[in-house]
Amino acid sequence: MAQEVSPLWGPAGVPVNAGAGPHFDVLEIGHEDYVALINADTAFWVLAPRAEALEYLLGAELPQVFLEKEARLAADLNNVRFNLLPSAVYFNPTERCNLDCGYCYLPRDARRGGEHMDPARLMESLQLLKDFFVSTLPEGARPQLVFHGSEPLLAKDAVFAGIEKYGDYFRFGVQTNATLLDKAAKDFLVAHSVGIGLSLDGPTPEVADRTRHTWGGAGVFAETVKVLEELVGYPGLNLITTVTKENVRALPEMVEFLHAKGVTNALLNPVRGTQMGGRNLLPDQAELAHYFFAALDRAYALGQETGRKLVVGNFANLLLGLVAPGARRLMCDISPCGGGRCFFAVGAKGEVAPCSEFLGLPEFHGGNLWETPVPELLKTKPFQDVTTRVAEGFAPCNRCAVRHFCGAPCPAEVYAINGKLEAPAPLCDFYTAQARYAFRVIAQGRLDDYLWDGWKDDLDPIVVM
Repeated sequence: MAQEVSPLWGPAGVPVNAGAGPHFDVLEIGHEDYVALINADTAFWVLAPRAEALEYLLGAELPQVFLEKEARLAADLNNVRFNLLPSAVYFNPTERCNLDCGYCYLPRDARRGGEHMDPARLMESLQLLKDFFVSTLPEGARPQLVFHGSEPLLAKDAVFAGIEKYGDYFRFGVQTNATLLDKAAKDFLVAHSVGIGLSLDGPTPEVADRTRHTWGGAGVFAETVKVLEELVGYPGLNLITTVTKENVRALPEMVEFLHAKGVTNALLNPVRGTQMGGRNLLPDQAELAHYFFAALDRAYALGQETGRKLVVGNFANLLLGLVAPGARRLMCDISPCGGGRCFFAVGAKGEVAPCSEFLGLPEFHGGNLWETPVPELLKTKPFQDVTTRVAEGFAPCNRCAVRHFCGAPCPAEVYAINGKLEAPAPLCDFYTAQARYAFRVIAQGRLDDYLWDGWKDDLDPIVVM
């Protein structure tokens, strides 16, 4: 939690941290020369020389700079939090999975013996979703639809038929465990420019297979790596590593492994505790911070050594949230999160929830896609409860300087653990430490090294140092 400074007044009665004037928190970022001064309400920040931080707070210049930018900052933040239109769907064509991953956010019984969506229903669903987006998005916009899971390729024939019919409208993706991704399937997806997300949780079978294995307990490391090697270089490839207490110490080695394989973009996502399996695998926060930052350090070093980046997407998204709030690509580290307002999820029985994480929580199903128009589903109480959850609305997040760089994620996980939405994230300390690390990266002049090439294109970043 950021330290809150006492009320101060600058020359000529300029309020620095009192009353109705601008309020700044001091955030220690672990840099020998700089600290961050943050106005939490607008996510405005400045890196101040450590030795001159008090002068920054007492002087008139900082409040003046803030007041000049306040309206724009507030508008940008408000826009990304409240004014975006839904433009993506996570679509589960089946409840079943051929793996029994220990942390899955979907109930185990459904994954083992659940239902496939009828192929005709899948086609009907895609048409209903297209009709909704055509009526809400600007002309020419192409919403994203990710076939998600469980394992979507268990319903491969229906999924591929949907891609063929609607590929000119949706930007399709498939998130898969890779075990069913044979040559014909890969060729089809690549030919249709479908995004392919693979899951791999370690650099060795000894690590990766601890949490990702078949119902009989057999690991799938070798199969996944084979597919990964075949797809490296495909622009639509993305890799997800779910970070648990079983693999957290291997994160630096995981970065080395992926970099050696030629992977350029990966997510190192801390596990969600939405289901009991995930809660049992939550890593220790201090250990998570240590090894996650060591992995980022290693990714930076490899980039310097080889001239080839491996961008850790979830951390890069936080950096974007700092320097160009409207450029965020992911919507988990802001409140309200993207669930129900930027995207929503459709389950195999037509149930609609704000996010895939909520599919295993029936009380957050807004209704059924085949029975209720999408605009009405998005107005139901379960959706409204999620889309109105803001970090400034509950303690201790309402006192935190980095609340708009964290977002107190994830509401489904928070609800599953606390029985309510208005509570901090179970990995709160880690997210605060991650914000400090991000400011440290900026203070070191390394921003570009952690972001995708061309990230500045068409952006107007807001950086104050």
